[in-house]
Amino acid sequence: MVMIKMRKSILQIDGSVGEGGGQVLRTSLALSIVTGQGFSITNIRAGRKKPGLMRQHLACVHAARAICKAEVSGDELNSGEVQFIPAATGAMAGEYSFVVGSAGSTSLVLQTILPPLLMARGKSVVTIEGGTHNPTAPPFPFLDEVFVPLLRQMGAEVDIEMERPGFAPAGGGLIRATIWGKGTLGEFKLHERGEIELITAAAVCAGGLSGGIAQRELQSIAKRLTINPENMTHIMLDECICQGNFVAVRIKSQNVFEMFTAVGELDKKAETVANECVNEVREYLLSGVPVGSHLSDQILLPLALCRGGSFIAGTPTAHTRTNLQVIQTFLPGRICAEPLENGRWKISASAFQSVENSL
Repeated sequence: MVMIKMRKSILQIDGSVGEGGGQVLRTSLALSIVTGQGFSITNIRAGRKKPGLMRQHLACVHAARAICKAEVSGDELNSGEVQFIPAATGAMAGEYSFVVGSAGSTSLVLQTILPPLLMARGKSVVTIEGGTHNPTAPPFPFLDEVFVPLLRQMGAEVDIEMERPGFAPAGGGLIRATIWGKGTLGEFKLHERGEIELITAAAVCAGGLSGGIAQRELQSIAKRLTINPENMTHIMLDECICQGNFVAVRIKSQNVFEMFTAVGELDKKAETVANECVNEVREYLLSGVPVGSHLSDQILLPLALCRGGSFIAGTPTAHTRTNLQVIQTFLPGRICAEPLENGRWKISASAFQSVENSL
């Protein structure tokens, strides 16, 4: 359980709970802005080899502070504790620009401030510089093709684009999001995947990396998945400031579009990268659920802020369970998960209503 208690209207959150990663901080920042509830978090990322705030987590804190003029303390590299008190105005639409300062994930920074800006009123334009294809974060194509389309199903108006890709260790990628905040999100329901209509695979090499790596990855994918050769693509990106590699398998079903990815790393074989991706694809195909494990975790927060709804996924991962607990901390009773048959789970949320600032 997330360990919290009330003290002078500030929620006390233990960042080491659950999987003990940065998601506890990011979800807390987003919901703090939406609800007006300040919080103090300790033991930030205690479950990681290098605990405390890394550059991308610090960028999330600073981005959250900027959109709501929050009072913040502890916002420095390697800090294990942060206090965040949002202004009574909540998120303010506007133009914002953030730099991660490393190859840290631009996607995670965007996902931190996107929900509050959707709940604000007015147009916002956000640019973020850093990494766009990270091993432990949703890559930009996933946001663009999977995550944002589901937000649109909730009535959100969001457009995102990648001006240039960025891989570790140099980063240098740039994404831009245009957000039309309406102060609300509509109902959402996704219970059935429907028939699978198309499966495609792509392997990307960037910054002059040998195209032979992508060919080996596609060959490995073809050995384990039935994909027509014409639906397998090798892409070269020359505009990166450093070398990078990325594979993606896209699954178009009747009711949902999913994507599974893996990012190449130094000294990791092409075949290993491909197999990591295929393992997730095969698990998803066998499960029969519409929402994969990564997507399940990422749409929890928008679901909790919409006018109610539910989706069906597989057994919740540690990330998902932790995220559910943090959401319940800020929005008690709003969202729940219940087991169904054959490893299927239903995650439901009651209708969200704006929470008055109680500070």
